[in-house]
Amino acid sequence: MTEFNVVSFSPEPGQFAWTFGGVPPVMKVRPGTVMRLWSEDAFGGRVRGEGDLVSRVIELPFVNPQTGPFFVDGAEPGDTLAIHFISIMPSRDWGASSTIPLFGSLTPTVRTAMLSEPLPERIWVYEIDVSREAVIFRAQSGEYSVELPLDPMLGTVGVAPAAFEARSSLVPDMFGGNMDTPEMRAGVTCYLGVNVEGALFSLGDGHARQGEGETCGVAVETAMDTVVLVDLIKSRATSWPRLESDDYLMSIGSSRPLEDAFRIAHADLVGWLQQDFGLEPLDAYQLVTQAAETPIANAVDPNYSVVAKIRKSYLPTVDAAAGMHTSCRERARSFRA
Repeated sequence: MTEFNVVSFSPEPGQFAWTFGGVPPVMKVRPGTVMRLWSEDAFGGRVRGEGDLVSRVIELPFVNPQTGPFFVDGAEPGDTLAIHFISIMPSRDWGASSTIPLFGSLTPTVRTAMLSEPLPERIWVYEIDVSREAVIFRAQSGEYSVELPLDPMLGTVGVAPAAFEARSSLVPDMFGGNMDTPEMRAGVTCYLGVNVEGALFSLGDGHARQGEGETCGVAVETAMDTVVLVDLIKSRATSWPRLESDDYLMSIGSSRPLEDAFRIAHADLVGWLQQDFGLEPLDAYQLVTQAAETPIANAVDPNYSVVAKIRKSYLPTVDAAAGMHTSCRERARSFRA
């Protein structure tokens, strides 16, 4: 039977990180460690009812509190950190969403200036029923309600950026960060390039569910209990965040305008097929062109995020990323058993 080093961390109010980079680590862990982590919701737990308008209860830029950062022993620039999500589950039976002035894809913002007024600010509180795997939407006008499938994910997963940078926990970029992709769910392995000694990874911004694009800019925000297996691939550089599930390889590009995020994600996926599967560049480009699926992760953050994904069944029977996902899945099954 596999023996695991298991650690737990639940931050006190003063221990949250609000940036990627520029924050000392809260804990050191070894590769192969299983971590039980609690993260607060994007609003810091302050939005609990329809009267708790974000503009009243949140002091910007203190949104998306991060659990971490964690120093991974042996992680050095040029390595790749692997974070395998064993489980992600809401720790509350409710979540909150909102329209926020000057934020969202269908309202004037500071970057898309218009003469029309911002949309009104409102709060929606969702019931989360884990036993029935349901998230319940209730309209504010009228009697309509509907059960949506519970699909827990983490909006933010990242490492410290390079070149001494500290980036807001609202921003997605090469280091990961606020990518807001529903693909960041249990059973997936996230690969992030290490930029500084120890990697300094953190996570947060739990969503009970989120549609692709996160259209209004706010998902069903809730606190999360997350179990991860942390590991390291030495001497393997990863420029942009990558995800691997049992069925897909995925690359995430974050930029503005949206087409540049699209280009980054697809170029990285083409490079991945070259790197691990030996495909010639134009062959990889052609295969991605015909087989890629491309969900928009978010179209609201300071950078937009796009996911380029391809089914592993279309690829040569070779393990990607030095077989790390396969290894993590086997260890995760042993851990749960």
